[in-house]
Amino acid sequence: MANPLNNEIRYLNPPTVEVKKKKYCRFKKAGIKYVDYKDAEFLKRFLNEQGKILPRRLTGTSLKFQKKVSQAVKRARHLSLLPYVTDLLK
Repeated sequence: MANPLNNEIRYLNPPTVEVKKKKYCRFKKAGIKYVDYKDAEFLKRFLNEQGKILPRRLTGTSLKFQKKVSQAVKRARHLSLLPYVTDLLK
């Protein structure tokens, strides 16, 4: 006696469970104490495609180093090492 209004949910594929990695501050892990504004390639890792600075919740950077990164990006932009706005940076 199969009930057509059966409340069981069946999947074709098993549902995937996302395992989130623990975010870490790459500066603390590598022992970096100074963020160099002249290293544009390193600073591009903290920018998205439009040239905006990525937030801490995405990069995992600590507050102390996020402030240093944002200051270094602003200095690099001022010296034309990085663009203020772009269509495709990466």
